[in-house]
Amino acid sequence: MVLRAVASLTNETMSDEPECRVASSASPYPVPPPVLQAISSMQARYFEPITLTDLASEVFVSPFHFSRVFARATGVTPGRFLTAVRLFEAKRLLLTTSLTVSDIVCSVGYSSVGTFTSRFTQAVGMTPTQYRDPEVGEVLVAVAPHFQRLPSLHTLRDTGYNCSSLRMGTGVITARIEMPRGSAPADVLVGVFADDIPQSSPVAFGGMAGAGSGEVTIPGVPEGEWTVLAVAAHAPGTPGTTFSVGTLASRVTVGCHGRVRATFTMREPRPIEPPFAVTLAEKPAPLPGRVGLPRRPYLRAVA
Repeated sequence: MVLRAVASLTNETMSDEPECRVASSASPYPVPPPVLQAISSMQARYFEPITLTDLASEVFVSPFHFSRVFARATGVTPGRFLTAVRLFEAKRLLLTTSLTVSDIVCSVGYSSVGTFTSRFTQAVGMTPTQYRDPEVGEVLVAVAPHFQRLPSLHTLRDTGYNCSSLRMGTGVITARIEMPRGSAPADVLVGVFADDIPQSSPVAFGGMAGAGSGEVTIPGVPEGEWTVLAVAAHAPGTPGTTFSVGTLASRVTVGCHGRVRATFTMREPRPIEPPFAVTLAEKPAPLPGRVGLPRRPYLRAVA
């Protein structure tokens, strides 16, 4: 299993190209009740063959109007949101149960094992069977309405994995992290992802441990357009926010030797945001001397 390196703060001199600055996403306008109702329905009935027409009829609007209002509130279509819920649940079942892939397919709203396996592999970067490797769960990052998880950054550094990047680039992203007022110190991870709703490992990530507001520098970012997200797990047993996230107003474009500065205003996860679970581990590969770890309940059901 290849684990991508956790980048530390750095003052390396880069190219003389001007930096691009990206702002944190603004607070959304009030979410229409029909959107919240539809999301609740998806989370409760993801295992059913739900259609756009079904969801629209539940809130007494036309499918066209419903789809437009939903996308405006959440940033994604109803279909993509439902897929995110189903994939989150499929990953939970793969990591925490001994159900067969066929049983899981039926449990998350798919009717064909072949279709599910193809879509899962394309989205996640490994097959459902490969995803059951215990090391996948050991370095899992998950954000959902009723569950959040971030592996300890100290643990990531001490695992003994080969910390090499499979997509080393020349770009650098510097993330300014602004914590909620009064929040406890936190482990922070900033990930660079190919998709708007992350499903596979980040192309690069960086972090800082036990910190307040500060900066995380991520070198080695490949050229391209990326979604950059920040997650923070605050010290347990302290008042205030226990888990916070930060998003940007747009995707980030990184050029050859490009430098991007982004500001993340951290906040609690919102119910209108699609759930996601990604592993920081790459596709399983034989590692001599590695002992399999017992499965643990990394995820619980989306409800």
